[in-house]
Amino acid sequence: MSPFADWIGVDWGTSNLRLWAIDAQGQVRIERSSDQGMGRLTPEQFEPVLLNLCDGLLDPARTTPVLICGMAGARQGWAEAPYLPVPVTLGALGTGGVAPLITSPLITVRILPGLSQATPADVMRGEETQIAGFAALHPEFDGTLCLPGTHSKWVTLAHGTVRHFRTVMTGEMFALLSEHSVLRHSVGRNIAGDTLDEAAFIRGVLHALDAGETAFAALFALRAESLLNATPSSTLRSRLSGLLIGIELAATRDFWSGHKVTLIGAGPLTTLYARALSELGSTPHIEDGRDLALCGLHAAYPHMFEP
Repeated sequence: MSPFADWIGVDWGTSNLRLWAIDAQGQVRIERSSDQGMGRLTPEQFEPVLLNLCDGLLDPARTTPVLICGMAGARQGWAEAPYLPVPVTLGALGTGGVAPLITSPLITVRILPGLSQATPADVMRGEETQIAGFAALHPEFDGTLCLPGTHSKWVTLAHGTVRHFRTVMTGEMFALLSEHSVLRHSVGRNIAGDTLDEAAFIRGVLHALDAGETAFAALFALRAESLLNATPSSTLRSRLSGLLIGIELAATRDFWSGHKVTLIGAGPLTTLYARALSELGSTPHIEDGRDLALCGLHAAYPHMFEP
């Protein structure tokens, strides 16, 4: 078996990147990762970072194709890959990429595009490849995808076509409120091994759904409870999470209420969304985002590099 990759897939995020060396049979031979995300690099640094991570994987006798999704295609990244406007069939991702300037003869690079929405204005970059991977595995799916994260994405997907989507900055709001607002004195810091106060989390979710337009006013009550009732910070942190996810669910009710829902992600955050939706009568299915990103790259590769 050749020690070299037939082609290489890369998911290049803001903070990290993940690389897969794919063999001639389409199987992952080696997986590598790095903390050299887009946010730490200038455009001229992307190529050397990529080549360093590809060490030992490139055949010196040929040019190896490299297919990249994610923030390398952002305006602040390696080379801007224009957005494809929705509605869009996800097979079009493989025809909408951009080729950055390369100096090495060892690689040829294509960066996949993101998706955009005109009304209301919205964009995504990186998640579309996970969605494409999901669509490749479930071509008949007709329902809603939710991708929890710093900027959660809610997506209407019908038979491989993204109809519309909505972004909610819940994760970023949680970080800002818990680390940089007056609430930081009450909710404490997240420490590895901390357990969720599930009852407090669910109370937060239900309060936000019931409170409607007054839900935002419940946030300062967390500070008051710590001062007046000495409520533990772990309880208040769990309730803050519940309130913010509940506010998000109230703002996206048209996506999940009465619809088939799949959550794309992994870890505690995805579990929280599943728990909240289950409390509201939905029964979401969960798919691993890492596997779907790789599947999406596989689906796009023939359109990018094969005749």
